[in-house]
Amino acid sequence: MPDTPPTDLLLTRRDARGVLTLTLNQPGRFNVLSEAMLIALQAAVDAAAADEGLRVLVLAATGRAFCAGHDLKAMAAPGLTQADHQALFDRCSRFMLSLQRLPVPVLARVQGMATAAGCQLVAQCDLAVASTEASFATSGIRYGLFCATPSVPLTRNVPAKKALEMLFTGDFIDARTALAQGLVNRVVSLQALDAEVGQLVQSILEKPRVAVAMGKALVYRQRELGLEAAYQLAGQTMAVNMMDAAAQEGARAFAEKRKPDWKC
Repeated sequence: MPDTPPTDLLLTRRDARGVLTLTLNQPGRFNVLSEAMLIALQAAVDAAAADEGLRVLVLAATGRAFCAGHDLKAMAAPGLTQADHQALFDRCSRFMLSLQRLPVPVLARVQGMATAAGCQLVAQCDLAVASTEASFATSGIRYGLFCATPSVPLTRNVPAKKALEMLFTGDFIDARTALAQGLVNRVVSLQALDAEVGQLVQSILEKPRVAVAMGKALVYRQRELGLEAAYQLAGQTMAVNMMDAAAQEGARAFAEKRKPDWKC
């Protein structure tokens, strides 16, 4: 049978501007990435990928925790095989990659604790705004499980020695430390969190969708290449981007000393 998303695990809201907010909604379980939650998230992101009017995806959560990672209690159930565990991690990796492949910015609204695969989720998002009450840890090592999959985006956000300290110790860092180390973009009080997220979203909405989509794809592709190949790909991207109507309008507006009139 095909995967069908549960209706109560994930709250979905899309506004007229093209901003989609997916809210993890299992506060009593600290919004763990259970198999059911991953199915719901994947279905929502797959639908978002087909939404031509989508401009920004916001990932949020209810309760005190943003996301506590995988459901270790379920993973410790008797009778599970290595293949069972592999299937779960493959499902999680597919979801994480789908966030990167979306042609719009993905922003994490982090109101509380983000641990293990929850920390991975924050690192996988293109942008993150955290409250001062948020904290972060790759805590699997405390239970004998090195956070291998969380290490993938973490080491692409945070300097290696800082990432390895988190991975080896499982110790928490606070939001200000996460900001200093590059895991999040902005830190504000919990009361100001929605306004700060809204401000960042609005700034993105004011830019041409095509240019943002091209730029996101380019950034993730070029960082895995050597320097020469990265420059070649970047040059090709800019040449294609320059032929887009929005870039043409932007160049004319610059020359004419006026604000661009985007048709996007």
